[in-house]
Amino acid sequence: MTKIGIIGGSGVYDIDGLENRKWVAVDTPWGAPSDELLTGTLNGVDMVFLPRHGRGHVQTPSTVNYRANIAALKILGVTDVFSVSACGSFRENMAPGDFVIVDQFIDRTFAREKSFFGPGLVAHVSVAHPTCERLMDAAETAAKATGTTVHRGGTYLAMEGPQFSSMAESHMYRAWGCDVIGMTNMPEAKLAREAELCYASIAMITDYDSWHPDHGAVQITDIIATLNGNSANAKQTVANLPAILGTERAPCPCGCDTALEYAIMTAPDKRDGTMVEKLKVIAGRLLG
Repeated sequence: MTKIGIIGGSGVYDIDGLENRKWVAVDTPWGAPSDELLTGTLNGVDMVFLPRHGRGHVQTPSTVNYRANIAALKILGVTDVFSVSACGSFRENMAPGDFVIVDQFIDRTFAREKSFFGPGLVAHVSVAHPTCERLMDAAETAAKATGTTVHRGGTYLAMEGPQFSSMAESHMYRAWGCDVIGMTNMPEAKLAREAELCYASIAMITDYDSWHPDHGAVQITDIIATLNGNSANAKQTVANLPAILGTERAPCPCGCDTALEYAIMTAPDKRDGTMVEKLKVIAGRLLG
C-alpha cells in the first residue's frame, strides 16, 4: 500500500485537507526528528508530513537530524518520500516562482552525519541516480496541474549554510553545471536510499543566488515574498499526489526499495550486535 511522506521545507509547514489528522511523536535510534509527524489521509491515501525545520522553523540546515527524520518516516511505514524545499537558481530560464524536479545532486555539506551505517556494519549504496523516476513523474504531473512552470531534471548543489553563497562561489557552481542551490536535500536523499525509500525532490526557486548581474545579492525579504507565492502552489502540488500515485503500490521499477540488496559488506559473523539491532529500523528486511 502507498504511504506518502512529505518533508516540508521553508514555507511548507502543513498539509491542507488532511483527514484524521494526528501529530505523532516518534523515537528513533538516532534521536528525535525535527518535530512530531503529522499523520492522516488525503483522498484515501495515507500520508505523513514532517516539517524539516520543525514548527516555527527552529532548526538550521546543519542542525536538522536527517537520520532521525528519515528513520521516523520509515518507522511510520512511509513508502514514497517527496522533499519540498526552497532553492536559488543558477539558470536564467529557471526563474523565481518556478519549480524544478531535481534528478542529480552535488553534495558540498560537511557538518552532517551522512549514513546510518558505520563501524561494525558497513554498507555502500549507489546514489548514481539519487531520485526515483516514478516519483519524479508524479511530482512533475502534480506540479504542472497547478499552472506552475516546472523544469524536469536539474542538478542541485547542496551547501552547508546557513549563509548564502559568495558571488565567487555562485559563479563557480554555475561553471560546474549546477542548476539550483539549497541547504537541505543532502544528506537527506542519501539516507532515503539507505532506508530503501523512493525519494523525489521538488525545489521551489526563490531567487537567483548571487551570480545574476541584474539581481544582486540574495535578500531574505525577496526570498520570503517569493516563498509565500510558492507555498500555495506547493500545497496544491502535494494535494494532487494521492490521486496520481493511488493506494496500490507495485515494487519500485528503479530498485529504490531494494537498494540494500547487495550493499552490506560486513560478514554476518563480524557484524556488531548493537549496530545490527539499531539498523533493523531501516534494514530489517535484510537483518531480520
